[in-house]
Amino acid sequence: MRAWRLHETGSPPQLETLSRPVPGPDEVLIRTSACGLNFADLLTIEGRYQEKPALPCTLGMEIAGEVAEAGSNVTGFTPGDRVAAFCGLGGLAEYTLTPASRCLRLPDGMDAVTGAAFQIAYGTSHLALDHKARLQPGETLFVTGAAGGVGLTAVEIGKRMGARVIASARGTAKCDVAAQAGADVVIDSDAPGLRDRLKDLGGVDVVYDSVGGPAFMEALRATRPEGRLLAIGFAGGEVPQVPANLLLVKNLSVMGLYWGGYLRFRPEVLTTSLATLAGWIAAGELHPHVSQCFPMEQLPEALASLRERKSTGKIVVTMG
Repeated sequence: MRAWRLHETGSPPQLETLSRPVPGPDEVLIRTSACGLNFADLLTIEGRYQEKPALPCTLGMEIAGEVAEAGSNVTGFTPGDRVAAFCGLGGLAEYTLTPASRCLRLPDGMDAVTGAAFQIAYGTSHLALDHKARLQPGETLFVTGAAGGVGLTAVEIGKRMGARVIASARGTAKCDVAAQAGADVVIDSDAPGLRDRLKDLGGVDVVYDSVGGPAFMEALRATRPEGRLLAIGFAGGEVPQVPANLLLVKNLSVMGLYWGGYLRFRPEVLTTSLATLAGWIAAGELHPHVSQCFPMEQLPEALASLRERKSTGKIVVTMG
């Protein structure tokens, strides 16, 4: 099988031919149809991701495809089943080996590209807004980077949960994408005076921030008493330093959310969330936005598009 392998951080991955893996007792081997790309893939290549895989490794964190083989202890899946899986590593290959516990049966009508696109982005937003921030109907949610892979899902899920959503994105085209996803108010992130604009809109109850930097601090000062601020990522490159006195005076909470970390200590939280999301998508209540699909051979171009933020929504690599 072919696979994109990383041999050294800071160097580009290489397309290589490997032996097809054999599943262990509790594993399944998936014939990969599609693999979703994530900002974490870039961080892994650069050696800046919070988890440092042993090298060489095969990149690719979330996939969809068809079960090719199932281990002797696996009872929930058989060859031919259409599944999605959060594999963490190994997804940018024609076959992916993963524990059966990380697999989710794809609903009828959901194609592989959608299955590979929704897990991390939608899972992050749903877990953050529901499990962590306890977003309530009628509350105001502010989303930074609202046209990106995770930000767009936060807009959509926030509306599904009954919130008023204020979205921030850069440029007219991306602002339009956030509005089409359901944002009630859209702010161009290049415009000055974010804090004043948010205050003029009545302030916010929950902040969903995947960008970091000045926007987080501006939103912090526009958050209502007992507001909750979610630190999802720092795509802008600057990690905010939160003044604890503001948290105290306004009774605010700042929460971090690393979606993949739940696999180690509460995996059932992830699987329950993903099952809920799959149901919402199958019912037409959520609409995963895939802006670009690249064939396997064009992974370098796909990574460049992700790095340069040329896309809105998700980038997916297909295996043919």
